[in-house]
Amino acid sequence: MEKSPFDLSYQNQHIDGKIVVALERISQAFRVLLWNESKEHSLSPIQVQLLIFLLHHGEIKRKVSYLAKEFNMTKATISDTIKTLEHKGLITKTHESLDTRSYTIHLSDKGRAIACQTALFTRELQTPIDKLSADDKDNLLMSLIGIIHHLTKAGVITVQRMCFTCLYYRSNQYGAAHYCQLLNKKLEQTELRVDCAEHTYAD
Repeated sequence: MEKSPFDLSYQNQHIDGKIVVALERISQAFRVLLWNESKEHSLSPIQVQLLIFLLHHGEIKRKVSYLAKEFNMTKATISDTIKTLEHKGLITKTHESLDTRSYTIHLSDKGRAIACQTALFTRELQTPIDKLSADDKDNLLMSLIGIIHHLTKAGVITVQRMCFTCLYYRSNQYGAAHYCQLLNKKLEQTELRVDCAEHTYAD
C-alpha cells in the first residue's frame, strides 16, 4: 500500500516524504504572503496574481482565453475577475476591430502602481534563498525545474514556459549540455529559464 508523505511514521523514515511536506509548507507560505498582500489592497488573491501577470507579460498573453489556461480557471471566472478589476479602475480593455467580443487587457496607471508593489510579496521567501551558496542555488533550481517538468508532463500544470518544454531547447541524452537554438548558444544551468517570453511549445 502506498504511503502518504503526511504519515509521520513514513515521513520520519524517508527523506522523499520530508521533501514533499517541505514543499507543501512553502506553498502554504506563498498562500499566506499572497493573502496578506491582497488584504492590504482590498483585492482577492487571484486579482493580485492577475495584476502581477499583466505587469510582466506581453499582449498576446493578456487575453481571457490565455489567462484561463495560465491560472487553470474557467473563462467565466477570469472574465468576472477582469470586470471587477476594470470597475476598480485597475485595468482597461482594447477590443479587436474584427471581433468586439475579443479584447486585450492593459494595466491602468493605478493598476500598474499596485502591481509593482504587490509583485514583491515573495520577499520573505527571497531572503533565505539569497543566503544560499551558488552551488546550492544551482542544485535547487535544477531540482525544482525537474519537478515542474514532471508535473507538466503529468498534466497537473497546464501552462509552462520553461526551457525543457520549448521547441528551441536541445540537450544530450543525459539531460546535460543545454542549448537554445533561438539564441544559438549553449546555456549554463543558471541560464535555464522558468518563464521565457520567447517560449514556443514543442510538439
